[in-house]
Amino acid sequence: MTSAELDELIKQTDSLSPEERLQLLEHLRRGVSAPGKTNRKWREIRGVAQWPLLDEDAQAWVSRTRREGDEHRDSQVRRD
Repeated sequence: MTSAELDELIKQTDSLSPEERLQLLEHLRRGVSAPGKTNRKWREIRGVAQWPLLDEDAQAWVSRTRREGDEHRDSQVRRD
């Protein structure tokens, strides 16, 4: 589409009623998706998680990594 054609379309929309403009806006919104965004299904990504997520309960992983972080920070403080 050329710039002149786009300008003509914009001029035509100026004559629309507010309800017609909303209808046009909704039509355009449905036809446009965010760049780079794809609607993926969970089935497509099932099984792609790497360690440490495999074979460990999520809450157990969170608790363990927090405890390890606390221990690491404590050892750093004791050294200083």
